[in-house]
Amino acid sequence: MGFYDLYVTAASGEEISMKDYEGKVVLVVNTATGCGFTPHYKDLEAMYEKYHDRGLEIIDVPCNQFAGQTPGTDEEIHEFCQLKYHTKFPQMKKSDVNGDDAIPLFKYLKGQKGFEGFGKGAAAFAMNVMLKKIDSEYMDNPEIKWNFTKFVIDRQGNVVARFEPTEKMNKVDKFVEGLL
Repeated sequence: MGFYDLYVTAASGEEISMKDYEGKVVLVVNTATGCGFTPHYKDLEAMYEKYHDRGLEIIDVPCNQFAGQTPGTDEEIHEFCQLKYHTKFPQMKKSDVNGDDAIPLFKYLKGQKGFEGFGKGAAAFAMNVMLKKIDSEYMDNPEIKWNFTKFVIDRQGNVVARFEPTEKMNKVDKFVEGLL
């Protein structure tokens, strides 16, 4: 099974095939409306506007598995993103990205690109301290660690990068631009 064999459910309830994104560069991200990383929406929208015509697609999957930071309905989440960040990229149905109920898309992505750490800096240090308290073995599994983890899929359907939320968005932007 590959990326193009998968589906995700849109907020409208429509099943979206990843095959619809064949030949595009795709950024898949689990999002939240009440997280310290929520301002990533601004950078994601800027990337979408800058690169969409060159073949970038963003798949936004809201998730409430991390400290309950996405408590709203799909409609409320969409309204928040429209009003606060003027997002134009499509949002999917709020879904689980970890555990038994994780959607197949995220099970696949985690199987292709596991967790490699948060990098350096204050945000990375804070995430490491917090996660050690939650799961002392968090470094040893591919699970999504927090909101705004990003996966990049190239035009051939290969998962080529995983960026943790602590990664600077300009690095994500440069990586995506390099694939376009």
